[in-house]
Amino acid sequence: MPPVVPLLGTAVFAQGTSEFMVAGLVPDIASELSVSIPAAGLLTSAFAVGMAVGAPFMALLAMRWPRRLALVAFLAAFVVAHVVAAVTGSFEVLVATRVVGALANAGFLAVGLATVTSIVPPDAKGRALAVLLAGTTIACVAGVPGGAVLGGLWGWRSAFWAVALLCLPAIVAVLTSVPKDRSGATPPSARGEVRVLRRPRLLVVLLLGALVNGATFCSFTFLSPVLTDVAGIDAGWVPAMLALFGAGSFLGVRLAARWSDTRPGPVVVGGGTALAIGWVAFALASDNVVATVVLVPLLGMLAFAVGSTLIARVLYAGSDAPNLAGSFATASLNVGAAAGPWIGGITIAAGLGLSAPLWVSAALVTAALAIAALVRVTDAAMRSVTSPTSGPRSA
Repeated sequence: MPPVVPLLGTAVFAQGTSEFMVAGLVPDIASELSVSIPAAGLLTSAFAVGMAVGAPFMALLAMRWPRRLALVAFLAAFVVAHVVAAVTGSFEVLVATRVVGALANAGFLAVGLATVTSIVPPDAKGRALAVLLAGTTIACVAGVPGGAVLGGLWGWRSAFWAVALLCLPAIVAVLTSVPKDRSGATPPSARGEVRVLRRPRLLVVLLLGALVNGATFCSFTFLSPVLTDVAGIDAGWVPAMLALFGAGSFLGVRLAARWSDTRPGPVVVGGGTALAIGWVAFALASDNVVATVVLVPLLGMLAFAVGSTLIARVLYAGSDAPNLAGSFATASLNVGAAAGPWIGGITIAAGLGLSAPLWVSAALVTAALAIAALVRVTDAAMRSVTSPTSGPRSA
């Protein structure tokens, strides 16, 4: 694996920390800025909306930029957004910084995915993606609980300062490690790459990614109050529980890397089925400490194994759109990441309890499985109709 791939993963770690850390800071942000917990949970949705909307547009904007320049510019904008977030006293401004930071993150991921897939063998996209996504999963293991610890010691603002500082060495790494674009290379065609969205199979994979990621973020956003108010776990143990979820997600990405290039079907179907059952089990046993400690890392593993495999399938299905395929995957996942917490917040506000998002997560994964099964049955029926039933077999 080229050394630039793990170096880009360090930047993804800083950005992943920002995306996930709000889950451990929701109660403190809600208290200081005088908003409800569901409203504070929308900070995750705001980031996801920025990612969903920004991914394709930022990728289009940066298509003709030198990749090194684009990566540094997006990282710098990300730093500025977090500095503003750390000093503001307005919840509205905080929401705005989440959107701006997400736009910068989306642009960085789009260019980063294009860079990675252009320098690895054509059949190694899943493995390269696993290395890059390791930054996100390590953020769950260390960055997110670290943010929760900082929030407990010095307030939630310190977590935003920490993310801004984490990005500075990532900028240096990009400047020193990302190769320059080849001179004389043919400029990419935006219109040609956008045409891949006409492919039904690609659209189905994008939909599945949105549903699975929506399920993950629906529950993860409200995991902290579920742990403390439902399971009765002391608030001091929340960072450790978030680290368990992150450890599971890291393991899931690593395990999926073994099969996402060659046997994606069993990962998506088998892992998705186990994931749906797992969310139901968590909803039923969310007041049980032992069950919670077991299920949190297990669900992290399953969610990220299935999610990372779906991203890899998008890259394969859109292989002739090397600059935009990654942005389509990012957009679809973050449509889910925006919708999931929003739906979860609605169920809590409706008085259904803090465990309600767990049921929503189960429903979203079940819907993804149903769609995948329907598409498979439809494909089989179409093949049986169009396949010749008699006559000589073609060579």
